[in-house]
Amino acid sequence: MTQLHDLRLRLLVQQESERLVGSQSEELDLSVVQARGLCWLALLAEAHEEQASDAERRGDTEQAMGWFADSMRLRDVIQVVASIEIPIPAPDASRCHDGD
Repeated sequence: MTQLHDLRLRLLVQQESERLVGSQSEELDLSVVQARGLCWLALLAEAHEEQASDAERRGDTEQAMGWFADSMRLRDVIQVVASIEIPIPAPDASRCHDGD
């Protein structure tokens, strides 16, 4: 089951990276990358917290502690990524006036 989860996660990350590259044909907007990364990290942290709760309900304290520790590490990473100040690019005037 863990291998299936890992494979699914890798596929989702690959799809997201392809979508990022495809959506930013000229220049990669780091603020968009940061926002998407934060969304994915938050989803992963929530999933780990749910796994911790499930393990706790089953009485598997050791597994619950492991999932909870992972969720806390993800929350720490979220704080670090959120604290990175990426300037939002100014709108490019040439993009606004197509064919003018």
